[in-house]
Amino acid sequence: MQLHIDEFTLKHPGVLAIGLNEGAARALPPSLAAAFGGELERLLDEQDFKGKAGASVTTRALGRVAATHLVFVGQGSGSPADLRLAAGAVGHFAREQGARDVSFAPAGAVSPAAAEAIVEGLITGNYRYDRYFAESSRKAAIERLIVLNPNVSKAALETGRVLGQARSLTRDLVNAPAADIYPESLAAFAAGLASERVTVEVWDEVKVREAGMGGITAVGQGSDRKPRFVHMVYRPEGKSRGEIALVGKGVTFDSGGLSIKPTDGMLTMRCDMGGAGAVIGVMSALEALGLPITVHGIFAAAENMISGNSYKLGDILTILNGKTVEVLNTDAEGRLLLADCLSYASKLPVSHIVDLATLTGAAVVALGEHYTAMYADDDALAAALSKAAAESGEGFWRMPLEPLYKELIKGEVGQLKNVGGRLAGSITAALFLQEFVDGPKWSHLDIAGPAFLGAPERHLVKGATGAGVPALLAWLRGM
Repeated sequence: MQLHIDEFTLKHPGVLAIGLNEGAARALPPSLAAAFGGELERLLDEQDFKGKAGASVTTRALGRVAATHLVFVGQGSGSPADLRLAAGAVGHFAREQGARDVSFAPAGAVSPAAAEAIVEGLITGNYRYDRYFAESSRKAAIERLIVLNPNVSKAALETGRVLGQARSLTRDLVNAPAADIYPESLAAFAAGLASERVTVEVWDEVKVREAGMGGITAVGQGSDRKPRFVHMVYRPEGKSRGEIALVGKGVTFDSGGLSIKPTDGMLTMRCDMGGAGAVIGVMSALEALGLPITVHGIFAAAENMISGNSYKLGDILTILNGKTVEVLNTDAEGRLLLADCLSYASKLPVSHIVDLATLTGAAVVALGEHYTAMYADDDALAAALSKAAAESGEGFWRMPLEPLYKELIKGEVGQLKNVGGRLAGSITAALFLQEFVDGPKWSHLDIAGPAFLGAPERHLVKGATGAGVPALLAWLRGM
């Protein structure tokens, strides 16, 4: 997408979007108002347009200006969060119309953070996964954005592009069918991001097994496509201010294993690598953002399938840190991958570990599709992540790490059980993961709800959302 800055003009083609703040006096650009002779003001009155963030009114331009469509979009308070919603609505409309050019005229002053939000929101709203559509039925994406405000920072627009594209990358990975994204191909994609500042190490199933990663080995052994372990590292150009680790669950398809899922439960299980996809998306943006910290991106990729070699109920697995786990449900596989990854990350010189996973249906039941269940063993980390989520348009809801519930995952044959029963399912999963973190401050993000939408929501289409990417990038930028 080309990014340009210009004075307000009626000469650009495509979609012309006019931002209006809520509660402020409605002031249309004089040249636009003159071209329509009061018709636009009447239209907004008829639609009872108040300027609420993300609300919009559209009309055809009918040859009175160069644009084909006009979009009046609410900016709410004009904050970055509200501008992100406004731009998302514009991007969504532009994709529905197949518009390649968008001119956006925000109301009032535009801070660098607001400029970032405009481009990020536009890219997010404009996103579609249409790789398998007939070319004739695909609607064009935006190729050029012109922000009609001469005081906007071009550098901030470029940053917004990086943020938006990182999220889109994750959405592409999560939306892709399991025939395209499987352990080897996901690892290869990550390896393809290697650069001057990013290194990528990939372990095959032999090295995973020899290293003592019993969880990854077990989950992946039933598939013809064997598991992979991936360690990405971003190192800044100058002196690093510190080191952190991001860990993602990468189950590229989850049949449930021998504890097989019903068809409806299995239908969208290509999304079960949303945590690993988010880690890759974040790592893809770090060099362009020039962050001054070292970031480790770690994930295990596996297919949880059924065969004569599948891991079985009652198996005892030894995780990398030496703890043993009794398998009571092969559909509680993600935590077994994460156990090995968290054990590995704990040995690194990192101060913080944050893991992401589409881990439990219990989190979806508790919080729905709009909130991530966040667990943390450190109040300052929890507060920082919550702040980053709010700033970036995500919802994190802190859940309790209740020690009393540890009894529910205490093993009878092994040290731990991989499930604790129906009660407090998301909490017991987090408590299980905590057993494999030793040293660094840690947070677990259960993104099972927001990672994949079952129906369109505001400017987000059905399917992958890139959950976790905006908040983690905001958190890392604020460190």
